[in-house]
Amino acid sequence: MSSYRQILYHIVFGTKERQKTITDEYSSELYKYIWGIVKNHDCHLYRINGAEEHIHLLCDLHPSISLENLIKDIKVASSLWLKKNPGFKGIKGWAEGYAAITISIKEKDIVVEYIKNQKEHHKKVNFFDEYKKFLIDNGIEFDEKYLIK
Repeated sequence: MSSYRQILYHIVFGTKERQKTITDEYSSELYKYIWGIVKNHDCHLYRINGAEEHIHLLCDLHPSISLENLIKDIKVASSLWLKKNPGFKGIKGWAEGYAAITISIKEKDIVVEYIKNQKEHHKKVNFFDEYKKFLIDNGIEFDEKYLIK
């Protein structure tokens, strides 16, 4: 008998101190690097994108890894990579914490499009306001003082 599962997560995390250090010129290199980390954990990355101070991922989490461990591995490995990469001058790494919500397969295409259009979206809405709305819309309680670290 086979086992079937689908564990879709929309994950968001930002740079330390919300530094605007992820430039358009080099962001695709970062996204490819993170895609490799996700793939190495037998997870499927549907979409990754972001803006200068944060990224969004939509992935299917393999049951052999916890969400916390996947995000920790992404942050640790990519932080080391970022600090060695001359295209990301001055980056201090990733901020503590993250936001992650489960979504249904019916929402997948909507979330993929939302992530795909991050650059356009952030011409109208800053990351702080987007992040707060993301948490509120998903019923996640938070303390605002921790949103800027």
